[in-house]
Amino acid sequence: MSKEDLRKGESLKETSTTLFKFFRICQILLALFVYLFYNLVMNKFLSGSFIFLLLTGIPAFAEETSDIDAQINSLYAANKLDDTFNLILTIPQDKRTAKQWMLMGNVMMDYEKTEDAMFMYNAAVKADPKFYKAYYNLGNVYLSNNQPNLAIENYKLATKYNKEFAPAYYNMGCAYLKLNDLKKAKGAFHDAIYFKPTEADYHYNLAYVYKALGKEKTAKVYLNNYNKIKNNY
Repeated sequence: MSKEDLRKGESLKETSTTLFKFFRICQILLALFVYLFYNLVMNKFLSGSFIFLLLTGIPAFAEETSDIDAQINSLYAANKLDDTFNLILTIPQDKRTAKQWMLMGNVMMDYEKTEDAMFMYNAAVKADPKFYKAYYNLGNVYLSNNQPNLAIENYKLATKYNKEFAPAYYNMGCAYLKLNDLKKAKGAFHDAIYFKPTEADYHYNLAYVYKALGKEKTAKVYLNNYNKIKNNY
């Protein structure tokens, strides 16, 4: 699915949303007209009625968004990827949340459309520059594309906005290994273990680093940790 195909799909599917919003705006404007007219004739007698009309018109936007979010989350949890993607397409681009952009990127990754996925993840961080999960996913794409430096940049942003997000530290360590920077890899794996000590692979990779650094005794400590965690889980 190319960006051009996405734009065509969005153009068609945004029509219903636009019409819905137009109807709601008309409803609010009508309520405003009724209020202004009767305010002159009946000396504010209908001011309470106006407030009721106005408040019953506005929440529809929030309710619609909430319903769509619930549907999107349910479809994605059920692994209905096409339905998830198509439902998000019904939301205008400028109204999509960072999470919705990220889910679209995840769907593209599942279909091995890396370029489209990166477009979605970048849109996610544009929608919310502090959305750490999108930076993490971008880092994973760069890491799988053998671009460890770019991966590290994004993992650092992920940990900047969520200092306790252990997977980002772990994958950062893996990226440093690709660069053969054992010292920084060691630090990243230590950080991952600090925030999530029960993840076996974190201990295994740290053991690997210590062995590569010639510290066999310390390497055995973390290898033992790895085995204990594996046996307990």
